[in-house]
Amino acid sequence: MAMVLENKVVVMNGAGGSLGSALAHRILEEGAEGLALGDLDQDRLDELTSQLSGDTVSAPVDVRSQESVDALVALALHEFGRVDVLINNAGVLSPNGRIHNLTDEDWRRAFEVNLMGAVHGVCAAFKVMRGLGGSIINTASVAGLTAWSYAAPYAATKAAVIHMTKVAAVEYAADRIRVNCVCPGVFPSAMHDGLDDSVMATLAQRHPLGLGTPADVLGAYVYLASDSSSWTTGSALVVDGGYSVP
Repeated sequence: MAMVLENKVVVMNGAGGSLGSALAHRILEEGAEGLALGDLDQDRLDELTSQLSGDTVSAPVDVRSQESVDALVALALHEFGRVDVLINNAGVLSPNGRIHNLTDEDWRRAFEVNLMGAVHGVCAAFKVMRGLGGSIINTASVAGLTAWSYAAPYAATKAAVIHMTKVAAVEYAADRIRVNCVCPGVFPSAMHDGLDDSVMATLAQRHPLGLGTPADVLGAYVYLASDSSSWTTGSALVVDGGYSVP
């Protein structure tokens, strides 16, 4: 079987969570030449890298900081000589509550991580991909396409990620940089720790195919990272078990 990411160097932030960990394994299985991983949680990052076989480097990254994201990209450039793919995967959920019960800090945290984290990744990638080409993949959410009650900061920032992706795709096409995003539905992960079972049950009912797993989403990232998507940019690829259909 052909390995579709052969000869690709991939950088990914938000690597320590359920999706990021699954993606790291899949990227290497698809033959990536090099993989640079970042996450704010050093323990989770160390645990992941200890499980991986392949040419991998890692560093703690706070996506709220442009300098921190730049440092991860610089590490990949130093170790592997180039960056072909950058995946902005860091994200946080907002508290479960109606808008009038949310604080400015709830909004600020979602904005700084979900939107500005992706912006910082785009800026970092542009510096090393300009003129050479590459693929930037942002993790958005079906919440950015639908009215997801009781999580307004999360939904609003993911909607912003989708639109920022489209604008970036237009701006950087002449530089041969493709910018796309994946809009997953819900799958249980550490982001959902602390939510009532009733909340997850309600979310499950909204998915005609039921709640997913990280494995259900990986193919979208592989496609967007590979040369198979060489004429795809500005897309919001929905992989949501039918959530957005009704």
